[in-house]
Amino acid sequence: MALSTLPERLTRTAGRTAAPAPESPAAPSPKPWVLTAALLLFAALAVWTFAAHGAKPGVLLLLGGGLGFTLFHSRFGFTGAWRQLVGVGNGAGLRAHALLLGTTATLFALIIGTGTGLFGSKPAPTAGPLGVALVLGAFLFGVGMQLGGACASGTLFAVGSGQVPVLLTLVGFVVGGTLYTWQYPLVEHLPSFAPVLLSDHVGWWGSWAITIAALGAVVWISLAVQKRRNPPPVGAVPTSRGLLRAVRGSWPLWVGALLLSALGAGVLLVSGGAWGVTSAFSLWGAKLLQALGAHPEHWAYWRDPKQAAALAGPVLTDKTSLTDIGIMVGAAAAAAAGGVWTLHRRLPWRTVAASLLGGILLGIGSRLAAGCNIGAYLAGVASGSLSGWVWGAAALLGTWVGLRLRPLFGLPNPRPTDSIC
Repeated sequence: MALSTLPERLTRTAGRTAAPAPESPAAPSPKPWVLTAALLLFAALAVWTFAAHGAKPGVLLLLGGGLGFTLFHSRFGFTGAWRQLVGVGNGAGLRAHALLLGTTATLFALIIGTGTGLFGSKPAPTAGPLGVALVLGAFLFGVGMQLGGACASGTLFAVGSGQVPVLLTLVGFVVGGTLYTWQYPLVEHLPSFAPVLLSDHVGWWGSWAITIAALGAVVWISLAVQKRRNPPPVGAVPTSRGLLRAVRGSWPLWVGALLLSALGAGVLLVSGGAWGVTSAFSLWGAKLLQALGAHPEHWAYWRDPKQAAALAGPVLTDKTSLTDIGIMVGAAAAAAAGGVWTLHRRLPWRTVAASLLGGILLGIGSRLAAGCNIGAYLAGVASGSLSGWVWGAAALLGTWVGLRLRPLFGLPNPRPTDSIC
């Protein structure tokens, strides 16, 4: 849906002026009640968090709001980008990912390499073990993205903008993450090797140089593949200009990549850890079970001291929950201001099934792989960890399988004019 009108254009052919091009549909009107509710909710959460838990959690909530605002306006995600790449060879989204990864890697090198942190935090890189769980989890995540219609960050901003199918994906996400924690002993000891961090061998700036070179190779390969397959171009999204565009229009992907890098670096500075998404879903599932009278605190997963502390504490002190909530509310405010916040009340049963199944695969896969497209892939690659690259390769393979499963649920697969979010 266009968020704004295009300027009227005149074309001249053979010395005569053609008729004016048809005007684009008028920009949707803002949704005042949704915008007011989102802003009031965000303000109340921020005031409560700062007052009850201090500046550090409060700043994380604000950063989450900025992430949600940016994700919505740039429609920045991974699901459609990889669908376009695997389905028709369009690598525009992948090249935007490379910009996000390269900028984040640069900021991580500056922050972690110099030990710079706020609120007493000590920034640390993200590095996961290399093994069966990583490969299997990322593969399942790739399949789940294509069935559920969103990645981890995409799920949050789509839910915030009122997309009911993706709300079902989020429900499945929570269910999948909870199932993983329940059956954690089954996968706790899968074969693996120790994490590999480039900085341990060549220092932070050597790690940064290798990462940038590898991303440059990815860009070059994507251009070569796109030239060979010659996919139809993705249609441009009409946008407003100036300040109106910043509040209501669609932003170029490169703007989204740069802003997301800066906000993600802010999360690292404030918390000491990279931006993540999916660990909160397991926590929410366990909290819900406790409210219903169950005792997940007795499960092996939640007996780990770090996990036990998260389960025992308030949700608004959990770093990932804070940014996740901020993303959803920030995206709701952005969608309402743009006039595109909406609820889909009627859904085909196959769409419901795909959303729930995809979400469950996303939840299980993200826990197996110790992260998602943000916490494992973006943070891993930016940290110079080999696990990030392995995650990306396995998720791409899962995307290929997911594309072949989509028609079973009546999902279009794929179209050159799909969004690359």
